[in-house]
Amino acid sequence: MLSSISEWIFGVSGLEPHGYCLLWEPWLIWLYAISDGATALAYFFIPVTLIVVGRRRSDLVYRPMLMLFAAFILLCGTTHWLDLLTLWAPLYGLQGVVKAATALASVTTAAALWWMLPEFLALPSVAQLSEANAALLETEERLAHAQKMEAIGQLTGGIAHDFNNLLQVVVGSLSVIEHQVKLGRGNEIMPAVAAIKRATSNASSLIDRMLAFSRRQTLLPRVIEPDNLIRSMEEMLRRTLGPEIELDMRLGDGRRVVNCDPSQLESAVLNLAINARDAMPNGGALTICTADREIAANPRDPDLAPGAYVEIAVSDSGVGMSQEVLDRVFEPFFTTKSTGRGTGLGLSQLYGFVKQSGGFVKIESAPGEGATVRILLPAHEAPPIREMETETIDIYADSDCPLRLRRTLVVEDQVEVRSQIVACLEEMGGSVREAGDGTEGLRALQSGEIFDLLITDVGLPGLSGAQLAEAARAAYPKLPILIITGYAGKSLETVRMDSNMEILRKPFTLEELVARARGLLHQPATAG
Repeated sequence: MLSSISEWIFGVSGLEPHGYCLLWEPWLIWLYAISDGATALAYFFIPVTLIVVGRRRSDLVYRPMLMLFAAFILLCGTTHWLDLLTLWAPLYGLQGVVKAATALASVTTAAALWWMLPEFLALPSVAQLSEANAALLETEERLAHAQKMEAIGQLTGGIAHDFNNLLQVVVGSLSVIEHQVKLGRGNEIMPAVAAIKRATSNASSLIDRMLAFSRRQTLLPRVIEPDNLIRSMEEMLRRTLGPEIELDMRLGDGRRVVNCDPSQLESAVLNLAINARDAMPNGGALTICTADREIAANPRDPDLAPGAYVEIAVSDSGVGMSQEVLDRVFEPFFTTKSTGRGTGLGLSQLYGFVKQSGGFVKIESAPGEGATVRILLPAHEAPPIREMETETIDIYADSDCPLRLRRTLVVEDQVEVRSQIVACLEEMGGSVREAGDGTEGLRALQSGEIFDLLITDVGLPGLSGAQLAEAARAAYPKLPILIITGYAGKSLETVRMDSNMEILRKPFTLEELVARARGLLHQPATAG
């Protein structure tokens, strides 16, 4: 049976090759041969391409149809190879079998095409896809806008709540002071004054956190060793955590330093420790690690700049966080703590400070598995610079003060603030020239009068404080300059801070003002 089938397919007895029909004309033979060979070669390359696409793109919707087309074209190519072969060898039986297989594949492919025709016709055109993409983008923008408005509403509500509480303390305390003064009991106003001081301090802290979240706070960066800074916080951290929580500090070798605001970094680490303590009500362990990291480029996170970083990791063994909480931890005023135990600004302040310092923050957590917060700040090889120590003084003490008999130019547009600064400096025995805007301050500098110190606000009408400071430094390179600011925005980013320049953030106490001024005047430099 098999031998008869084989003889029928491969037998050539009594048959003539196809070349016989062409009268063995050489040009006609070669025309057929070259045409069939080229067609067969192309037919073999086409299905190979389709098969490669189908195997590598398993997500294609019509992948089976692609494979059916590949089989159909491959059989068509085989028939052309046999047409070429039968020019010289009469293998018509084999050619008939291949043609039958090709016919079956052709009919199947045609039937499948007609079966799938409605789906093909329903496929969107390029214009329809463009319209759908545009509609999707518009929907995403509306969703983002709605989320932004929700965040702004939450932010506004949180600010209104906290500031109204702070203002209530101030207003109520002022009423108490007025009442006590009317009754002639001026010696009993100190508790009310202390309450006002606490309220204004809390208000200042709230503003600092909001500016930190928006990455608009005025930072005072220093080159510091994170290991030394965190090591100096150990005693404070242990007091904050209490005896129920074990503190494990695994600090690195301090080979690299970072350039950031040390007070903000201390506040960030302390806030993370407090959050960890609250997440471990029954006690646990808190681990603080520092290490040098090399971060490679990550296409999934284009905001992450590759390079050298110093990592500060704070890990706890607390209750952990769900993915839903992780998605919102950096939102302002979002908190999982009970009412009165948290403002919801700690992590948003941390996020803003780190981003403004050129770094990034990562949080890893799961319910019941604790949490790890990783702060990564750009690393530098430069040696650390010794930080200036803030001196606590009594501004009204009769001591040898470098402000005595010194001439100061005070430029401040807020009359009440300027009056306080001028009165303080005059109380210290110095002489003061006032200016209400930057242009007036510049005229004072150009008048030929010699000044020992320049104190200027940043947000001035006309000429800004930053521009005034640059002009003063150009005219008098050694003139000490103290820049005071409530919100500088980006105006100080282009100002080069020399050793005879300092920034003092509002609100400040008069003691802080005098301490900064004295520190600058200790340097043997004047305008003359």
